Amino acid sequence: MPTSLDIAQLAGVSQSTVSRALRGDPMVNEKTRDRIRDIARRLDYTVDKNASNLRLQQTRTLALLFFEDPTSDESNINPFFLSMQGSIARVCSERGYDLLVSFQQMSRNWHAEYTGSHKADGLILLGYGDFLDYRHKLDALVQSGTRFVRWGSALPDRLGVSIGSDNPLGGRMVTEHLVAQGRRRIAFLGAPEHSPEVMERYRGYEAALRTAGLEIDPALRIDAITTEQSGHDAVLSLLDRGVAFDAAFGASDLIAIGAMRALADRGLRVPDDVAVVGFDDIAMARSVHPPLTTVVQDTRRAGRLLVEALINLIEGKPVHATRLPTHLIVRRSSVAAGSTAA
Repeated sequence: MPTSLDIAQLAGVSQSTVSRALRGDPMVNEKTRDRIRDIARRLDYTVDKNASNLRLQQTRTLALLFFEDPTSDESNINPFFLSMQGSIARVCSERGYDLLVSFQQMSRNWHAEYTGSHKADGLILLGYGDFLDYRHKLDALVQSGTRFVRWGSALPDRLGVSIGSDNPLGGRMVTEHLVAQGRRRIAFLGAPEHSPEVMERYRGYEAALRTAGLEIDPALRIDAITTEQSGHDAVLSLLDRGVAFDAAFGASDLIAIGAMRALADRGLRVPDDVAVVGFDDIAMARSVHPPLTTVVQDTRRAGRLLVEALINLIEGKPVHATRLPTHLIVRRSSVAAGSTAA
């Protein structure tokens, strides 16, 4: 049976370089990695993962934990996070890691279950429901020394390494777009106090209104969690209270889609009577009628950065929080007939 020493001799490198190259270590230059992998293929060499893991005291497994989010179906997983899963799995494979995917209910003691369990070398956390309930479990992970990264906003108290989007910019772009369409009474549908990301989107909304010289009316902000039903109920509440508005900014696509349904229920036309914009660009945003204007987040790059950041943590390399750019895609839900939209 061929060994890593055989590959090292043929490639003209050390045995440790072969081991690093075969697990995708970026410290080995790409040309050398490709040469070593080609030799390994020609020799039909297979890494003995069990022996390698035993030597390194690692499982070579990462755990991807989805947390429950209220949804209109029984999945309790926000569809936005599902779009990252493929990217995460692909990068794990590239780097020689297995991926353990698990759904964790917030009521369970998941933080203790994975700490010291040796199920995985580190955790990727997606979603959290109400951040006020989630925060103390992040504290427990930090105190236990568990290696983890999470999707979300960078927090001032350093609760783990985060990869997230430029939410303030996204919120500002949405609001500037609606103002440019002549909208002056823009409702914000979301729950900023319960989600750092939504708070950042709201701050962007506020900043754009101030720049435009428009009033920030507290009556136009109404709490909504990330479900269609919550967006539906929020808009009905505005209408029932007689609050005048000509646009609605949903802090997520699901909220915005629920808002469009509520407007249709009351005989209001989108966008003629009320323009609607969301945030996330989930698949459903393109198939609703009219198609939803929304903020796009780069889930493919996010998945890659989450995996690479976690592996760097595991290997003791420096890791920093990353904020990814966002951009607005304009569709028919926010522009009048005859205007340019996707």
